[in-house]
Amino acid sequence: MQNSPHVFALRVYYEDTDMGGIVYHANYLKFIERARSAWVRDLGIDQNTMRERDGLIFAVRRVEADYLGPSRFDDTLEIETRTLSMSGARLVMEQKVKRGDVEVFVAKVTIACLTLAGKPVKLPAVLRAAPS
Repeated sequence: MQNSPHVFALRVYYEDTDMGGIVYHANYLKFIERARSAWVRDLGIDQNTMRERDGLIFAVRRVEADYLGPSRFDDTLEIETRTLSMSGARLVMEQKVKRGDVEVFVAKVTIACLTLAGKPVKLPAVLRAAPS
């Protein structure tokens, strides 16, 4: 759907690693969350306003993750976020964590738009109108 990915850069800090100096596996989920938040912000969506004014939130429904190689303390990583599909209240994204040209982690993430009571609702218009 989206031809060019959104790119978010980050550096691996000591706190992100295990005793061997390798990124702890669960931290990749934090990294891709940060990248999705930056993507939404760059689209002009203020998630605080969306929650407070409209009573809507985004929630992760599903994550399919593949760990392809290690990242280490002080590595610079780029997370590419690309929309795969969008329908009604659901958004499916592919996120790749890369160290240079090497993919170290890839995830397919399904996001749902919900009311504060947890009921699915249509994705915001600005998101549905985002460039494909």
